[in-house]
Amino acid sequence: MSIGFLAVLAMIPIAIALVLMVGLRWPATQAMPIAWAAASVAAILVWQLPVGYVLALSIQGIITAVGILIIVFGAILILMTLRDSGAMETIQSGMQDISPDMRVQAIIIGFLFAAFIEGAAGFGTPAALAAPLLLALGFPPMAAAVICLSFNTVPVTFGAVGTPIVLGLTFLRDLINDAVTVDGPGVNFSDYLSFGEVVAQWSTIMHLPMAFILPIFMLGFITRFFGPNRAWSDGFAAWKFCIFASFAFSVPYVFFAWFVGPEFPSLIGGLIGLGIVVWGAKRGIAVPDRVFTFGSQKDWDPEWTGTVSVTEGSRFEARMSQFKAWSPYMLIGLILVLTRIDQLGLKSWLADVQINFRNILGYESVEGSIAILYLPGTIPFILVAVLTIFIHRMSPAQVRSAWIDAIRRMKNPAIALFFAVALVSIFRGSGIADKALNPNNYPSMPLAMAEAMAAIAGQTWPMFAGFIGGLGGFITGSNTVSNLLFSEFQWGMASELDLPHQIIVAAQAVGGGFGNMVCIHNIVAACAVVGLSGKEGLILRKTFWPFVLYGVVVGIVVTLLSFVFVPNLY
Repeated sequence: MSIGFLAVLAMIPIAIALVLMVGLRWPATQAMPIAWAAASVAAILVWQLPVGYVLALSIQGIITAVGILIIVFGAILILMTLRDSGAMETIQSGMQDISPDMRVQAIIIGFLFAAFIEGAAGFGTPAALAAPLLLALGFPPMAAAVICLSFNTVPVTFGAVGTPIVLGLTFLRDLINDAVTVDGPGVNFSDYLSFGEVVAQWSTIMHLPMAFILPIFMLGFITRFFGPNRAWSDGFAAWKFCIFASFAFSVPYVFFAWFVGPEFPSLIGGLIGLGIVVWGAKRGIAVPDRVFTFGSQKDWDPEWTGTVSVTEGSRFEARMSQFKAWSPYMLIGLILVLTRIDQLGLKSWLADVQINFRNILGYESVEGSIAILYLPGTIPFILVAVLTIFIHRMSPAQVRSAWIDAIRRMKNPAIALFFAVALVSIFRGSGIADKALNPNNYPSMPLAMAEAMAAIAGQTWPMFAGFIGGLGGFITGSNTVSNLLFSEFQWGMASELDLPHQIIVAAQAVGGGFGNMVCIHNIVAACAVVGLSGKEGLILRKTFWPFVLYGVVVGIVVTLLSFVFVPNLY
């Protein structure tokens, strides 16, 4: 069977999910089971995978989904705990003292705070933490979700202390070691680690234009679709503040990628940028003259809101000190850093504590695990939620209210994620190199789509390489897994077309980052924490446009680097 036909068949489950969620506005709880069923049918009838193997892959996906749900639950629990302790109102009061302008708040929380959290934790953690915080500041829930999903792109290539680069390019090790190494100016690709460092460096150059364009575009986008005047100009009016924030983030971001390594660009860029921009906002540096807000809730479109109420009112009362109110977030950031840096020793200890599932349904190649202590949902989210009970001196009634509310909100995201991640597992496992399981030796469903796209693109491949990474991010919700899926394929395309390997692989790593904003299970998780479960298709409609913009800009940069500025060093 031709690659083109396989690619079309592989697209059917995705197309079903998109039509049902985006076109017909079905909730993910209804759309994803049908998409999973379509993927299962294709795997059994076309790829001729055994029924038992497909079921085993589905169980593997459910196990992975449990890990994601622990993160979602932890994020919701933090929000509910801070709500009931009075800390959230204190934070709201403090943010209004920094700036009551919601465009400024979107940049500080959605862009810079989220970048720091992404750099420390990854795992979709930024949207889970930042979106509820914006919600509490008075943002429409849908606007909060769209902002955080869209901004969680520039930092993602270096998320979880460089994991997408350090581990995501693992399968290139043999290819790099076997290649003929040619020394360029200051560059030697004689080993896997140095190649990863160079990929990290060029990735920042590809992200850099969007680090400046995206904040301005997204503020205009949000005010156009959610603002009281429905005007792009309301968001664009904050362009000076966006440029200020982008410089504050990008200088350390690029510096650490080029001179230190892939572990810290997003973490340090977000932390330094956050400090500089909060300091500047308090002093009115580049802050717009006219304050923007989303107006009264009574004027909002009902589809923007969900089951989590938004506090109405122009002023909030500080119920404790700002330090005490922010202390749970400070603890989260500190614990994330301490548990993600190898040299500190905690990372390996926590990561080794796992619940393992081997030989699922008797298939040796199918296994799953839940790193119960390493998941940010457990440590630090749930841990910090428990500590907050004592830090904020919560009453038993307040604790009970927070936990019951958090548990109640898990039903819909659980259903959607179980089927969404089971579908991902079937996609990834469909190309197994085992004749007994894959008798036709077909490529995996994602690889079939990538190869079909490559056959159409030809020499214009640099324009589309990032979108393949985006496809991986869309399907898997992980930049690391996207790189594991497609980095060998991208290397092969670079070899076939005589393109710079480091540039094409970097485009893959960047694409895996911007694919995060359209990933269905990231959207499901973001919707869960802001009370929008069932409205995933509406979110996807919005994030699709910044996804396309990001991919086109990256494609132009990659094309220029491939054909004009960077030689092929092999």
